[in-house]
Amino acid sequence: MSWTRVNLRELPDSGDDSLESRFGRKALAAEHLGVSYFRYRPGFRLETGHTHRSQEEVYVVVGGSGKLRLDDEVLELRPWDAVRVAPGVVRGLEGGPDGLEVIAVGSDRPPEGDVEHVQDWWPG
Repeated sequence: MSWTRVNLRELPDSGDDSLESRFGRKALAAEHLGVSYFRYRPGFRLETGHTHRSQEEVYVVVGGSGKLRLDDEVLELRPWDAVRVAPGVVRGLEGGPDGLEVIAVGSDRPPEGDVEHVQDWWPG
């Protein structure tokens, strides 16, 4: 088939009460990209950051507001902001006063994966 359609909000939620996480790569049968939906409750952030050895990602804010920490910089996010993040940059998101809804799009990844987590990454 030359196309696949899924509703990201109808995919299984891999998160919890603080972070809704729905991953579309497999459901879309995508060969070269991943598309995911994340909803952060107000003020929530994972204390770990993450980076990718080879994947480039784009985050698109589709609702709410929040922050995106990229290495030592923090960006304030608002609806329809799109931020490209190169491999090797440590990143993490935080929900604003009304929460944060983000679509993440990632490029090819090696079969063995390429994510690295950074513990206790957000400053106090």
